[in-house]
Amino acid sequence: MESGNHTEVTEFVLQGLAENWELQLFLSALLLLFYIIILPGNILIIVTIWNDPRLGSPMFFFLSSLAFMDIFYSTVTPPKMMANLFTRQNTISYQGCLAQIFFIHFLGGAEICLLIAMAMDRYVAICHPLHYATIVTRVICWVLVGGSWTGGFIHSMIQMILIIPLPFCGPNEMDNFFCDITQIIKLACTDTYALEFAMFVNSGLVTTTCFILLLGFYGALLVKLRMGSAQGKNKAASTCITHIIIIFIMFGPAIYIYCHPFQDFPFDKVVGFFHTVVFPLMNPMIYTLRNKEIKAAMFRLLKKTKVRREN
Repeated sequence: MESGNHTEVTEFVLQGLAENWELQLFLSALLLLFYIIILPGNILIIVTIWNDPRLGSPMFFFLSSLAFMDIFYSTVTPPKMMANLFTRQNTISYQGCLAQIFFIHFLGGAEICLLIAMAMDRYVAICHPLHYATIVTRVICWVLVGGSWTGGFIHSMIQMILIIPLPFCGPNEMDNFFCDITQIIKLACTDTYALEFAMFVNSGLVTTTCFILLLGFYGALLVKLRMGSAQGKNKAASTCITHIIIIFIMFGPAIYIYCHPFQDFPFDKVVGFFHTVVFPLMNPMIYTLRNKEIKAAMFRLLKKTKVRREN
């Protein structure tokens, strides 16, 4: 399609994770393995929580919502990447590229907002335990989850409003395995300095600020637990530490990607792979391995399912 004296770009070429085809094939098999683990793991968490009355607290409600988001987050980039690897067609349409960017930031932003809601839940549970049931009601939980989806949508729409007007007239190659703002902005046929700064504020600065606030929040809760009574202290501290681990796993790669200049760096692909593929896998593994109640509920669910099949 002609636009003035330039050819408008209708698709982008993704160079993939590696130049070597054998290495690409190995990584695709590894990616498929991750994907096979991610989906059943998160589905099992959701089914277990929603089918066990003992897991009816807001904390587990938020955890099931996080697993639900991870299911969608893990379907944004891996399917297209695996299709490209197996068909040896490393292209993605302009519309498909924008869709990837939209859903990556929509779901990523929603998860950040949900982690903030989970921190608020832990604050009320630890600092105001007697009023916890009246403050964090089921309605409030749904409002916070709905607010998380809304926050992610607003964050992503800001990206779209800034990207869609950009002209692309070539080149169209991205040194990555998926589309993201750090890659697509560099291909625009215009000065993008102001846009890069806006993206840095919307993604990098906001992410870093949320990371620091959450760490300070949980740090203060751990200090309060240390100074409080011993009853229930170990369980609450374990929950806070689990949330801190998730925060590091989620925010670390995001801060690296969106806080450095929009240029290619040696570890960009590795961090991107971890951020888009490995991170959704870590949530179910960490929460199930560190939470005795969920593990016990899963065993009960599997045992009940086995009994039903035998009968």
